[in-house]
Amino acid sequence: MLRIQGLSKTYPNGVQALRGIDLEIPTGMFGLLGPNGAGKSTLMRTIATLQGADCGLIHLGDCDVLREPEQIRRVLGYLPQEFGLYANITAEAMLDHLAVLKGLRDRRERKTAITDLMQLTDLWDVRRQRLGTFSGGMRQRFGIAQALLGDPKLIIVDEPTAGLDPEGRQRFLNLLGRVGRDIVVLLSTHIVADVGELCTNMAIINEGRVLVAGDPRDLVKRCAGRIWQRTVSDEDVDAYRTTQEVLSTRLFAGRTIVRIYSGTTPGEGFAPVEPDLEDVYFLTLRAGDLN
Repeated sequence: MLRIQGLSKTYPNGVQALRGIDLEIPTGMFGLLGPNGAGKSTLMRTIATLQGADCGLIHLGDCDVLREPEQIRRVLGYLPQEFGLYANITAEAMLDHLAVLKGLRDRRERKTAITDLMQLTDLWDVRRQRLGTFSGGMRQRFGIAQALLGDPKLIIVDEPTAGLDPEGRQRFLNLLGRVGRDIVVLLSTHIVADVGELCTNMAIINEGRVLVAGDPRDLVKRCAGRIWQRTVSDEDVDAYRTTQEVLSTRLFAGRTIVRIYSGTTPGEGFAPVEPDLEDVYFLTLRAGDLN
């Protein structure tokens, strides 16, 4: 269990990135949703001991993360949004080097660990290929391989599917799902579908605050019977925004579809539809909570 209590952080330029964050994150996949600038990366970097906090507590089990950074780093796997790779070194050699840095000194033990990880991440066939030739999806899978070195108890992944094509995204999500069954995996993203597909628990954060947290299925159920949809003109969308809680609009076959949150029908032509996590996300950001 990862516990965060009263965590706050203000940067020297005056930006208050975290404002009293409270979260309990159990074993398994936990999704942290929020728009760009919501404070997600600040929270990830603080948990990963890459920066301090102004106040608050973080505990992984009995370990005080902020006071015992060296201890937490021994059981931490971290995949940031942007990470550098040596282009001219092979994947296998780079993992071997990183394994030594993680404390795997025994050569035989190290070789076994690297073989297992490269097979798990579907990189075995390209283990002797230079990292500079890797596609975006291959780079992300290599990032997970290095994060899994040393049998971590906590893995942090920050915006892992940004920039991936649909096939690469799905392969990466499947991989995360496999590795996130027995340890704490914290997935930070602004892509709602990633959380919906993978996570059994989640939180929505904005402007440095946790707005709502819980099981995605339970959060979606709280919107049941209140989501309405119809095809409209662009002019109608502007009109509805003045009188209704418009959650989202999207184009389908060149026509605009509007989704509205309301306890009763918003008007003629609207049909009730099943809510989804995207509805929860937009409603929470607009209203500040899910009540």
